[in-house]
Amino acid sequence: MLADTHCHFFSPGFFRTLGADASQATAGGDPAESLPKWLGWDAPGTDEALADRWLAELDRHQVDHAMLIASVPGDEASVSTAVRRKPGRIVGAFMFNPAVPDSGSRLERAFGELGLRTACLFPAMHRVPVDDERSVAVFKAAERRRTAVFVHCGLLSIGIRRKLGLPSQFDLRLGDPLAVAAVAVRHPSVPVIIPHFGAGLFREALMAALTAPNIILDTSSSNDWVRLHSGLTLRDVFARALDVLGPDRVVFGTDSSFFPRGWQRGVFDIQRAILDDLGVAPAAQAQIFGGNFGRIFGAGSTSVP
Repeated sequence: MLADTHCHFFSPGFFRTLGADASQATAGGDPAESLPKWLGWDAPGTDEALADRWLAELDRHQVDHAMLIASVPGDEASVSTAVRRKPGRIVGAFMFNPAVPDSGSRLERAFGELGLRTACLFPAMHRVPVDDERSVAVFKAAERRRTAVFVHCGLLSIGIRRKLGLPSQFDLRLGDPLAVAAVAVRHPSVPVIIPHFGAGLFREALMAALTAPNIILDTSSSNDWVRLHSGLTLRDVFARALDVLGPDRVVFGTDSSFFPRGWQRGVFDIQRAILDDLGVAPAAQAQIFGGNFGRIFGAGSTSVP
């Protein structure tokens, strides 16, 4: 089975939210049309159209399952459309800001009525510590609903905001994997995904995962944070992660997002080549590329292309 644990669903609502701060790129039109055009991307169309495009893209690359993330708070309903299109194939996730006044009702609706399976926390972006009671409430809800929590740690750089010249006033001190471990260990039944191997806080992410066995590292994106560590390569990262955690605690992801680029096959090819070079057994690779996703989200299994 080939399953991607980290793709972004850049819906009309996503662009309209950004458009409120990016007037130079919208020029008074509908940001869902004008903003992608300004960026040189394809407009998403409707939520339904974008869901169908993602499904066709996954078919084209023989990707069996994917987790699609609604990438601004409040956009949960958009990715629910994709889930309804192919329940079981698409896992819905959503960026969640615990600081908003209606956070409790939003969380319950997302996990309940909308059928989403992962709440994505960005402590540095929303300035809410992971051990704040508002964040802990997310873990408690996931525990009740038997869903997952994703917590972005380490370096946080939002490419689209950078392209638009929008400020990103993040407090990186709040993105510490060790803080995640302190909460995760109190909710052992909740799968807790830390993306990008900790995004620069790799050692801390490994320490966190050793402390809390329910923490899983995702491999997504180019992982160019390795430049922050002298002499470290992505091959070294995979080797160390597998040595410390084993293949059952690592899940594949690409960080794919916009069209026409679509699904980032190159990320898969590079990571597959690294695992082959390391001599990782086919059964272990199958766990990383799909089996662990299936265990977390209950997906079925087919062969990896």
